Amino acid sequence: MRTALVIGTGLIGTSAALALSRRGVVVHLADHDPEQARTAAALGAGTDEAPDGPVDLAIVAAPPAHVADVLADAMRRGAARGYIDVASVKGGPRRELREHGLDLTPYLGTHPMSGRERSGPLAATGDLFEGRPWVLTPTGDTDTEVLNLALELVSHCRAVPVVMDADAHDRAVALVSHMPHLVSSMVAARLEHAEEAAVRLCGQGIRDVTRIAASDPRMWIDILSANPGPVADLLTDVAADLEETVRALRALQSSDEDERREGGTGIADVLRRGNAGQVRVPGKHGSAPRVYETVTVLIDDQPGQLARIFADAERAGVNVEDVRIEHATGQQAGLVQLVVEPKAAPVLIAGLRERGWAIRQ
Repeated sequence: MRTALVIGTGLIGTSAALALSRRGVVVHLADHDPEQARTAAALGAGTDEAPDGPVDLAIVAAPPAHVADVLADAMRRGAARGYIDVASVKGGPRRELREHGLDLTPYLGTHPMSGRERSGPLAATGDLFEGRPWVLTPTGDTDTEVLNLALELVSHCRAVPVVMDADAHDRAVALVSHMPHLVSSMVAARLEHAEEAAVRLCGQGIRDVTRIAASDPRMWIDILSANPGPVADLLTDVAADLEETVRALRALQSSDEDERREGGTGIADVLRRGNAGQVRVPGKHGSAPRVYETVTVLIDDQPGQLARIFADAERAGVNVEDVRIEHATGQQAGLVQLVVEPKAAPVLIAGLRERGWAIRQ
């Protein structure tokens, strides 16, 4: 791939353009808002000047509701040898393109499984996709050349290619992305009018659950409008679980011992099923889940504290697999949770204590 055209210079489009530009591909940028394309160009993502002729690959990074129309326009004017989109829904755009009567051999639907709560070119980064799955949905009609171009793009972005059927992809992202986003928003909505005294008690658990609720509602309306059926089916199941859980909690309030026992059994069941689902979430680098130990360290909210603790972990000869930070509300301190291999935990604890760190059991 020597040349590319990125149509849509938001977070995903600009991030892909940055990755390609850094690897020597000449990238042309286009957007319905010319100012946004100029911003992406100023960040080093490419040029906002139109190409002289067809490029090797056109990457459409428009919202799902507009993907088919933008693709159809690019294909009719022969903008590229191959065309892909990066929308989060795959079945709909292909069906719409087919309704346009277009030859779909040079088209391939794709979806990089990466994002941020922020949107727009200023939130973009050239390493956004590194180590993340990038779904490709070829069919028997897909031209081998466009598949190879898409694989080259994924390689340049240092992502991991995953081949799926388009409709299977849409059901999958409904489960792991779209439905959880709505549930997160529903939980966060309980905080909108809550008493300030209650909100000040928020800890890491509520931060984890509500983090993705900070995303742009307009973007999510577009995404959910393109995949409403699978999301609604999943929420129906969640609603049934909620109804059973409410019934169990009410039973725990009963004066009847048998009802209380039944309520406890119902709560235990949903918690056990939650455990069983959680352990299936892929671990580090997408590998199978592994058991780790967490070493919790108290740190001051001062510059250089994180750098010190990582350097001290290195001196102890311990690799930190993951890290989480829990801030103490209203305090100039916090807790850093260092996730390590079980056999490394005692070594890390001893090494950190030797260097003056306060370990929290």
